[in-house]
Amino acid sequence: MIDTALVETFRAATASALDILPPLAAVAGEPDTPTGFNTEGVVSFLASKVAPILLAILGVIFIGRASKGEISKVLTSSAIAIVGLAFIAGAATLFFVGDFLIDLMFE
Repeated sequence: MIDTALVETFRAATASALDILPPLAAVAGEPDTPTGFNTEGVVSFLASKVAPILLAILGVIFIGRASKGEISKVLTSSAIAIVGLAFIAGAATLFFVGDFLIDLMFE
């Protein structure tokens, strides 16, 4: 009987103390809504910073091979690079075409 009375008294005291305290999220400084990952920022960073550096490295390699007289290897590598860029451009085009088709179908 005494144990039950102590537990009830402790529960009532802690419940009133917890009502006074601010929510834990406000104390920790966490935002109320979760923030997402900025994929547009990542894509623009890759397109503006990383891609030109990689293309410059490829250009230096091609010039180095051409100066050694390996013209056929340079032409083959250049053709492969151009085909790769065409695939990337095609994927981007399909993304926009697909977005257009979805907007057209679900208006």
